[in-house]
Amino acid sequence: MLRKIRVTLAVVCFTLITLLFLDFTGTLHAWFGWLAKIQFLPAVLALNVGVIVALLALTLLSGRVYCSVICPLGVFQDAISWISGKRKKKKYRFSYSPAVSWLRYGALALFVVAAVAGIGSLVALLAPYSSYGRIVQNLFAPAYQWGNNLLAYLAERAGSYAFYRTEVWMKSLPTFLVAAVTFVTLIVLAWRNGRTYCNTICPVGTVLGFFSRYSLFRPVIDTEKCNGCGLCARKCKAACIDSSKHRIDYSRCVDCMDCIDACRQGAVGYRFRFAKTGAKPAVAFEAVGDTRKPDTARRSFLTGLGLLAASAAVRAQEKKVDGGLAVILDKKIPDRATPVVPPGARSLRNMAAHCTGCQLCVSVCPDGVLRPSARLATLMQPEMSYERGYCRPECAKCAEVCPTDAIRLTGLAEKSSIQIGHAVWVKENCVPLTDGVDCGNCARHCPTGAITMVPSDPDTADSPKIPVVNEERCIGCGACENLCPARPFSAIYIEGHENHRTI
Repeated sequence: MLRKIRVTLAVVCFTLITLLFLDFTGTLHAWFGWLAKIQFLPAVLALNVGVIVALLALTLLSGRVYCSVICPLGVFQDAISWISGKRKKKKYRFSYSPAVSWLRYGALALFVVAAVAGIGSLVALLAPYSSYGRIVQNLFAPAYQWGNNLLAYLAERAGSYAFYRTEVWMKSLPTFLVAAVTFVTLIVLAWRNGRTYCNTICPVGTVLGFFSRYSLFRPVIDTEKCNGCGLCARKCKAACIDSSKHRIDYSRCVDCMDCIDACRQGAVGYRFRFAKTGAKPAVAFEAVGDTRKPDTARRSFLTGLGLLAASAAVRAQEKKVDGGLAVILDKKIPDRATPVVPPGARSLRNMAAHCTGCQLCVSVCPDGVLRPSARLATLMQPEMSYERGYCRPECAKCAEVCPTDAIRLTGLAEKSSIQIGHAVWVKENCVPLTDGVDCGNCARHCPTGAITMVPSDPDTADSPKIPVVNEERCIGCGACENLCPARPFSAIYIEGHENHRTI
């Protein structure tokens, strides 16, 4: 019964979290956005004390239930492992293995150092929730959108407009490659050994594993009933049950309850830690060399294993829709000296320190302005680029869905007053000067009136008019850059600010 309850809750959480990344309309976030905010690492970065305390209390009460129910990456591995177990003669394929403590605590130490130092790309690589988000956004979302477009096409043929088409495009090649490598690695590990990733690399699993050793309720082996068959160990995807010694390593146990269902003697039960039974104390232990000894649980961090993330700083070429019969050049991304991050991010440093690159904001951006960074220092964190759209004053979806408060706004009025960058005019690209025709697109569409068209020759009133930017009024929304007809580079582009300010 406990296993069925766990599986049901896990399937519900996993499905809803997956849909949060697939729903390009942003509708589901109003109802289930809280599932992203109760993830452990986002709650820590957002300093959401209530969620942190609740998750730690849950762990101290029932063990690593978070890992087997709430964490989408953990449930994803369980699904892969379950499929693998359906093969003939693979139902009981696991075996006990000692904890690789130097790797677990080394990865955690590396993660903490990266977080403190503000190395967002490394934090993003190790964060479990964000890793799953990237997999869904880069690998699953295109298939979901193609399916939506097929339904839209069929609906149109039937005279219905219940669905609408959405453009499918690659937002960042480096992020796609990272997501693909993560996806393949997790599948291989889960297919062969179940929860290997969770108990060797995942920093959240290591932290919760420390607390779960003191949980009040846990699986316990009753030595009076146990006949030593070892089925519990062969069913344990965390490889944490040593059936020969009747011991369970509670720092690695994810409370999946598979061992309880597997035991035919009723020797494994989920019991109160201090209950008096025929069971010997199930002590958490670690392996050191060829000998096993009780874990002191007092050591801080062991020597770390360095993980280096290398990816190509190449952006995928993006296709623009031609509005007429003539072939036009695709608009290219300008070389900005300072990247542009969304209103509410406060500064580049704040974004790097708090963002885990989960891609949730990228998935809900209705205008395709946000996309993952290809810069090594901020790899996979969102940056703004205006080839497909601009940051509309009436939209604040990125701040609404951000689980770490890396993007935080109190309202649309605040957004409209935040300067994230300023427009820079490039004389050599401006259509009135290059083609001798009137334009003024940038001035017409500037929501703050920061651009004024003036004669290019002050002494000649009817000379071609060119834009002049009032940097004090410009907020960096990118409307001018997006709507500029110049190709391949806009005649006006947004240069980012390291620190945002209110104007």
